[in-house]
Amino acid sequence: MKRRVIIVGSFFLLALFFIMFRLADIQLIHTESFTEKGVNLVQESVNQRTQEVVIDDGRGRFEDRNGHSLRNHAEPTLVLFPFLKEITWPVEDLSEIVDVSSEKLKRLIENTKEPLVLSSEDGVKLSSSDLEKINHLSIPGVFGIYRQSPIEQSIGEHLIGITGENAEVLREKYPDRQDLSYKTQIGITGLEETFDEFLLPDAETKLLYHVDGDGNPLFGVNVKYIADSNPFYPITIKTTIDKDIQEMAEDVLSDQKVDNGGLVLLDIETNEVLAMVSKPDLDRSNNKTLTNYMVQPLFPGSVFKTVISAAAIEYGLDDATREFNCNLNLYGENDGGQDDGMLTLARSFAKSCNYTFTTLAEELMEKDPNVIEDTAEKLGLLGPVAWSGKIFHYQNFKQLPEEKIGSIWGDEKDKNVLRAIDQTAIGQKDVKVTPLGVANMMATIARGGHKQQVKIVENILYKNGTNMFSFTSKSLEGEKISSYTAAKLQKLHRLVVTDPEGTGRRFQNSPLEVSGKSGTAQTGKKNDKGQMLYNKWFAGYFPSKNPKYALVVVEMDTTSAEAGTNAVFYDIVDKLAEMKGK
Repeated sequence: MKRRVIIVGSFFLLALFFIMFRLADIQLIHTESFTEKGVNLVQESVNQRTQEVVIDDGRGRFEDRNGHSLRNHAEPTLVLFPFLKEITWPVEDLSEIVDVSSEKLKRLIENTKEPLVLSSEDGVKLSSSDLEKINHLSIPGVFGIYRQSPIEQSIGEHLIGITGENAEVLREKYPDRQDLSYKTQIGITGLEETFDEFLLPDAETKLLYHVDGDGNPLFGVNVKYIADSNPFYPITIKTTIDKDIQEMAEDVLSDQKVDNGGLVLLDIETNEVLAMVSKPDLDRSNNKTLTNYMVQPLFPGSVFKTVISAAAIEYGLDDATREFNCNLNLYGENDGGQDDGMLTLARSFAKSCNYTFTTLAEELMEKDPNVIEDTAEKLGLLGPVAWSGKIFHYQNFKQLPEEKIGSIWGDEKDKNVLRAIDQTAIGQKDVKVTPLGVANMMATIARGGHKQQVKIVENILYKNGTNMFSFTSKSLEGEKISSYTAAKLQKLHRLVVTDPEGTGRRFQNSPLEVSGKSGTAQTGKKNDKGQMLYNKWFAGYFPSKNPKYALVVVEMDTTSAEAGTNAVFYDIVDKLAEMKGK
């Protein structure tokens, strides 16, 4: 019996010591960094006794090349605190300004325990002068403010990216930022993730007041306005995106029912991204939709014949009088599937004759086994092509770190296998390149062979508008094609459109002269009807003379008959001509 008492007593003593230690841990030791999440218990206890309206969470912003916001906007907003139901206040005067009946305002306040925030979504449309009038009334608990709100229709979601809460990742990435709440939003994808360290909030701007356990004012009806006085933060990331063009591009893809694929539009002179759209649309509940396919390697099909053509020109295999038997398939066999007769290199490019390019590839490989990948590099195709360089303590900062590198050969032994060479020559086998890389190749050709890094961000700006950092344009390292080769390629790409039987003849009626190359790549997949699925491309630039834009459109995993690639390219050219007055 005595032994049992000792055992039970010891158990209770241990339990008591554990509880006491736990209380000490909570109240004395880890009051400001409780659990792995780093919960600030002092702050949380204060939060339980306050009600607040966050006007601005303090995270940095994104804007387009013209200074238009891409993610948030400052919206005129009416804020009503619930203690108004306990006091007498001139509700009729407020009703007259906001054009909402006094009875409705009273009813809204009566039915809420939290601060009430009313904006245009709630039918309360206010102007800047309305806000002045509201605040001039000096009613306790009534405020007219500009509140940062998400733009109703987000654009460039794959490019800009998304944010979310993850306390463990936050503490791991920023161990020195103990001032950050475990609820702080951090970048998960896109530019939000890339520039996350710059975008982290310094402090929130908010309205708050203290309440008791029943939600009644604890220290009277005084509402505090807490604002960040730092003139430098939050910062703004100024992108190269043109908001109007980005919206137009997204609309065109939707109108043409391209639900799997996307496009990249570059300014040829600066090599900056004006628009980038990836499909399917981003859905937070589906991780597969988070991928930006415009920076992922895809089978290019006949678009890759541009590389073989460039190599042929550089190695002197572009005899204008030489003809190729385009009744033969890519392996030089007469299987009855082709009926194009004898064609020159130029017309073979326009009509996309496979046999011409497999023949040239075989001849080129005899001269130099590395010729295909070397030429692809000269054209700025393989990547990475997005801006990278030194910025502050980053030695190799990448604007698009999710960009993957393209590939030509899956196995070096394939360089000695004719059938592998033939399939590679037409952009199949193991050839995969990114749409961004293809757009950069087209811009390189249009510029006469000068290859540059692709920019998506121009500047990092302080809150007061001064410059923190500028991303200057940079050339891509390595060899490049000659100006002679570029000029010959320009003629080939123009012939694709002007030839009566060219694969791009649809663009003969475009409002701007188009030069480009089509591509159809087998993916090895089938749909539920057993039909083969393809990647359908059209890549080019316009106007053909004094080119301004390089555009790549790709639809992935589509049947050839259903592809909307050419229709999207045509509409983009048409609408850009209209927007820019031709």
